[in-house]
Amino acid sequence: MINNPLLKPWNNPHGLPPFSETRPEHFREAMEAGMQEHLREVDRIAANPAPADFENTCAVFDRSGDLLNRVADMFFNLCSSETSSELQEVERALAPKLAAHESSVYMHEGLFARVRQIHEKRTARGLTDEQLRLVERIYLRFVRSGAELTGEDRARFAAINEELASLYTSFSQAVLADEAAWSLRLESDDDRAGLPDFVLEAAEEVALERESTGYMVSLSPSVVDPFLTYSTRRDLREKVWRAFKARGEANPDHDTRPMASRIVQLRAELASLLGASDYATFELEDRMAKTPQAVLQLLEEVWERARKRVAEEQSVLEDEASRENAPLPLEPWDWDFWTDRVRTRKYQLDDAVLKPYFQLDRMLEAMFDCAYRLYNIRFEEVSGLELYHPDVRAFEVKDADSGAIIGLFLSDNFARSSKRGGAWMSIYRSQSGNRPDGYSYPIVVNNNNFAKAPKGRPTLLSFDNVRTLFHEFGHALHGLLSNVTYETLSGTSVLRDFVELPSQIHENWALEPETLQKHALHATTGEPIPDELIERIRANSTFNQGYMTTSYTSCALIDMKLHSIADPGEIDIAAFEAEACRELGVPEVVGMRHRLPHFLHLFAGDGYSAGYYVYMWAEVLEADAFEAFTETGDAFNGEVAQRFRNHVLSAGDSRDPQEAYRAFRGHDAKPDAMMRKRGLL
Repeated sequence: MINNPLLKPWNNPHGLPPFSETRPEHFREAMEAGMQEHLREVDRIAANPAPADFENTCAVFDRSGDLLNRVADMFFNLCSSETSSELQEVERALAPKLAAHESSVYMHEGLFARVRQIHEKRTARGLTDEQLRLVERIYLRFVRSGAELTGEDRARFAAINEELASLYTSFSQAVLADEAAWSLRLESDDDRAGLPDFVLEAAEEVALERESTGYMVSLSPSVVDPFLTYSTRRDLREKVWRAFKARGEANPDHDTRPMASRIVQLRAELASLLGASDYATFELEDRMAKTPQAVLQLLEEVWERARKRVAEEQSVLEDEASRENAPLPLEPWDWDFWTDRVRTRKYQLDDAVLKPYFQLDRMLEAMFDCAYRLYNIRFEEVSGLELYHPDVRAFEVKDADSGAIIGLFLSDNFARSSKRGGAWMSIYRSQSGNRPDGYSYPIVVNNNNFAKAPKGRPTLLSFDNVRTLFHEFGHALHGLLSNVTYETLSGTSVLRDFVELPSQIHENWALEPETLQKHALHATTGEPIPDELIERIRANSTFNQGYMTTSYTSCALIDMKLHSIADPGEIDIAAFEAEACRELGVPEVVGMRHRLPHFLHLFAGDGYSAGYYVYMWAEVLEADAFEAFTETGDAFNGEVAQRFRNHVLSAGDSRDPQEAYRAFRGHDAKPDAMMRKRGLL
């Protein structure tokens, strides 16, 4: 292909990708060129006649694959946030090739021989702590990628990874297609009964995006959640709830159940090849938790408390429904509706009253202000950059004293049919002092799926949306404030049950009165949010926690149960889920937050497989960590923030996370603070 922009120098400001020049077909050629270049680099490292040492093996390997990494980061970000049928076709074609390439690298006998030589005498080589950590992490990555396998086992391991890569892509695309294919048109005033203006505006945006008029409900959570909360049409709530929960199995063209079954089967086989009794055991070996038993001990302790709280909450909701002579028993599509009624009556918290105080632009300013107060960094918006969608905003991140740029932050906040659901942080470039292109600072992106307000009006958020905004910003700060030499150890490249600590702790500052009094200004009057409203928000923080905890913990327990099967065979995913829910005693009125047929955390990749528990594991850490601030009487205590930055945010994976946490806090975290925070003690 002539003049492929991806294969030329990226001369845009900040080294941004050439978004406007790139077409889907460019990625195939660029990725294949990147893979070939990477393999040549690996061959050169392995063929080096000099004895293996840290610099000529590990440091060079950390630096290798730059072209492939740059193009892949751009490609997979677009596949998640601005996809198309053409990109999806390329994604399907490249997935097995990329998996095969990774196997070629991590099963490279010559390279592994050098890595093993360094690892065997690592403590006698005079390495720095970060260099020693890099050696250990690279060696472990090789071992867990099958480098010690031989013969048929070696070939089978590589084949499994190729098939898994294809299945992950197919699963993700099927769920996205299911979400994009369904809609409910709200034809009459009766169909729209109970819906406040901001929900109707979101429904209008859905119709416009689908090149229609009027009001439509999609399966985006940013639309589904408020519809279930406010619609007085119980029959329509049921229809939307059932469609939302049936993603991945209702449409035969997008049925993910065979894919999920095959993924579970292949993972068990992969674990067996590496000598583990089951896939959960294999995954947990490289996590803070270490064993499935440690995870289950935490989850089961919380589970019984949460189920008891659900029964109490259900009784309260049914009393509220009875007060209004509404039909009983309570059904799953009723829970959000009656929760809102109780919240409005008991705490006088109505989203229609709250949302005008939470303008998206103001909340962005709030989180930037918190980052300045905690970490002495500023976010300055930059215009005129070449980005991938008109809704994306760019901010240079600078040290407040020196003015030096420490990163570029991209903020992509609105739902659209070309973007997958949920919220996430990703990178276009990792921080590293070892990069060949000269850019040591990162490019980080936050994706959210908020309902966009009509042109000329501010986008208003629920307080749950605000928490999500701050959550993903915590991940962004983890990437932006990284300060390590080696990209392998950079930013969020930490153990999976440690990665959610920075995100979850930053949710706390969204609830701080100082934050809200300064930035939660009414969209019409400009008045700051009243103190009594802040107190009601804080008092409400433990309300409905039985439901929230149960719906989450059921997913984490079933994930662990599913991946602990030594020989799952051709498991029936739906039947397994139903039986597991029955055995656990999952209340039908609550159910699972994510059912298995659309559980992207588990089946769109391996990052959270046998790992959905990590949010609660990290919550144990963050609740204890935030008490380090509150114990001083100042949630913005600069000394504590500096310790947190040094030992957690800036350190990446340059040290063991348990050691990093102890260095910050002075002790290991225990579940008590988390239980207090959720109101379960």
